[in-house]
Amino acid sequence: MSTHGLVFAGAALVAAGAAAAAPPVVVIDPGHDLRANLQTEPIGPGSRTRKIKDGGGTTGVVSGTTEAQLNLAISLRVGALLERAGVRVVMTRTRTAGTSIGNVARAGIANRAGAALFLRVHADGASAQGARGSHTLYPALRAGWTDDIYVRSRAAARMVQRELVRSLGFPDRGLQERTDFTGFNWADVPTILVEVGFMTNPTEDGALATAAYRERAARGLCRGVLRFLGRSPTRC
Repeated sequence: MSTHGLVFAGAALVAAGAAAAAPPVVVIDPGHDLRANLQTEPIGPGSRTRKIKDGGGTTGVVSGTTEAQLNLAISLRVGALLERAGVRVVMTRTRTAGTSIGNVARAGIANRAGAALFLRVHADGASAQGARGSHTLYPALRAGWTDDIYVRSRAAARMVQRELVRSLGFPDRGLQERTDFTGFNWADVPTILVEVGFMTNPTEDGALATAAYRERAARGLCRGVLRFLGRSPTRC
């Protein structure tokens, strides 16, 4: 073998090692934004069914905080914790300041980043103030749309839900498959949507308005994500 061949082979090994050592990417999507977006977009690739891009979210009955603000506060903290644990984080937004870009665009950010997980952070709302608890949603199985991400998304949902409930202490509302989430159907990477609690419930809204509970939510999400990535949750 020539010296040139040895140098080339060595460079290839170095490049392969660098690629193997590259940190996983997690895209964090703080749901909603300052303003709703009532334009419509296809619910999935090639679909004639359309949904509004973003209905705008809910508002805390005690705190008066908008869901967009809460989602961002928790998401930024999750991002900081994951980065400290050696994960590369991409945010779909870092401020609450405009009209929502919609869910096809959000999924596109995750797809282009080659995310190991697309983590969508939301809070819930209901007409009855008694509704409580945390739950996690993931894509239902549909050929051509989610069949390539279904199994991994479901696994992520289980791990993240378990850690979130353990950390927050809110009632466990379990997991739910959804066929009608545009952000799921356009995703080419594992994806879940977490509803940390009900902002229409005075107890949960009051708790989530505090720095302590936002930290608990962020740490629970971080631990669940790290478990899904095969890393120690203690790094959160």
